[in-house]
Amino acid sequence: MRRGRRFVAAVVVAMLLLMAALLALAALRGRPGDLPWVRLDLGDSIGWFTGRKLAALHGDFPHCRALLDRAGVRYSAPLPRIEGNCGYDDAVHFEPGGSRTIQLVPTNVRTACPVAAAVAKWEWDIVQPAARRHFGARVVAIEHLGSYNCRRLYGRPSGDWSEHAHANALDVAAFRLADGTRIAVVKDWTAGGAKAAFLRDVRDGACRLFATVLSPDYNAAHRDHLHLDQAPRGALGWRACR
Repeated sequence: MRRGRRFVAAVVVAMLLLMAALLALAALRGRPGDLPWVRLDLGDSIGWFTGRKLAALHGDFPHCRALLDRAGVRYSAPLPRIEGNCGYDDAVHFEPGGSRTIQLVPTNVRTACPVAAAVAKWEWDIVQPAARRHFGARVVAIEHLGSYNCRRLYGRPSGDWSEHAHANALDVAAFRLADGTRIAVVKDWTAGGAKAAFLRDVRDGACRLFATVLSPDYNAAHRDHLHLDQAPRGALGWRACR
């Protein structure tokens, strides 16, 4: 009995110490995203729990839209779409203007709101800083291969449904800079130099915001794009970064 009580007491003390350590580190770093219980704000710096909070926006479309509104993101909310096991009811279509300055090309893409929120954060905190660092220029457009696609993983006739089946993913193929430079995943990932370094920086930064990030380092199916999704695996679910 005493051993049991001592064990419980030790666990409680350890949890309190962990919470105190998190509070201290968050205060030192000035990042509310380091704390799991602080509500998400797209204007805050990226912290340890920012990606999980973004993925947790599934099922709370009003909250997700409120975050976009507060951050000055202009968007429209398309009508829900249902196709058997596929479809979406929380899609967002970015509109011109507002706090976002990078255009998605093609422009008619619709993504699940948690993906849209992460894309906006990725633009502000990862993509534009990396472009200034490597090229001294800003990104004006991101070329993509689409979001919604009613299919299973890798186009197989059976098995798990892809996150694309719910507009919960975006495949990024290239970036265009204001000076006309184009950085393409298929061409520049293995080319070395500033372009390859930029692509790896934006891939690594995406891993802090999306539940799944797959690049040419993962397999040949991703040789020409970065796959970004917000797979809803729960607050403590595994995350993929390859």
